[in-house]
Amino acid sequence: MAEYYIASCVFTSQFPELSRRIQDYVRNRFGFTVVRCCVSKYKLREFEEKMPEGNLRDCWSSLPDSGVFSEGDRIYSLCHNCNNIIEEMHPDVQIHSLWELIDSDPAFSFPDFHGLRAYVQDCWRSKDRKEEQDAVRRLLAKMNIEVMEVADNRERTDFCGVSLYRPQPPRNPKLAPKHYVEGAAGKFLPHSPEEQREIMQNYCRQFGSNKIVCYCHYCYEGLLIGSANASHLAQLLFERK
Repeated sequence: MAEYYIASCVFTSQFPELSRRIQDYVRNRFGFTVVRCCVSKYKLREFEEKMPEGNLRDCWSSLPDSGVFSEGDRIYSLCHNCNNIIEEMHPDVQIHSLWELIDSDPAFSFPDFHGLRAYVQDCWRSKDRKEEQDAVRRLLAKMNIEVMEVADNRERTDFCGVSLYRPQPPRNPKLAPKHYVEGAAGKFLPHSPEEQREIMQNYCRQFGSNKIVCYCHYCYEGLLIGSANASHLAQLLFERK
C-alpha cells in the first residue's frame, strides 16, 4: 500500500509558497509521496512556467507528474477535481482530503484566531463528501473560529466560483463522467467575464463584511471576484507558521 499527496497544479499556481509548505508537512510528518496531479503529463510545461523562477519552480519541476495508483493505496489532496477524477478512474483506492489528514494529526500546531466569526463556504465539487465537510468545521473550531453557516451548505451547495460559468477542461467529462456529465446539468456554460463578475457579486452580498472561509481554489477565486472578505483554509492553517 502506498500513500500519496497530490499537490494540485491549479492550487500551486495560485499559492506556490503555501503549497510548498503543505508539501513539506505531509512529506516530513507522514512520509507521503508528493506528486503534482491526478493524471500524468497534464500541462506540465504550462504549470511549470506559472511558478516563480528559482527554488519554487525547481522544486515543482522535480516532483513526479503523477503516481501509479493501485488497489488499497491512500491518496490525499486539497483539490476536489483531483479527488473526483481519481474516484472514477481508480475506484479501488482510498481517497481523503488534506483537511481530514490534518484533523487526525495530534501534533499539528493550530493558530488561534480568538473567536473570529466566519462563514464557511462548501464546494459543489465535494458536496457529497461529508467527512471532508465535518473535518473542515473541526479544524475551524480548533483555530478558535466560530462557524456561521450559509443557507445552501454541505450537500445543498451549488457554488464553485466562476468555474461553473465557463467551459470545463475537456479531460474532466472524459475521465469523470459521473461528476462532470451526469451531475453537471446546466453547469459549465459560457458566460462573459462581466456576467461572471455580476453573478459572484450578487452571491457574495449575503456575507456583507464578514469573513468567509473556503477550502477550494475555484471557490476562492470566485469569492475574490465577488469582493468577499475571503480566505482559503490552507492560508489560515499554514501562513502563520
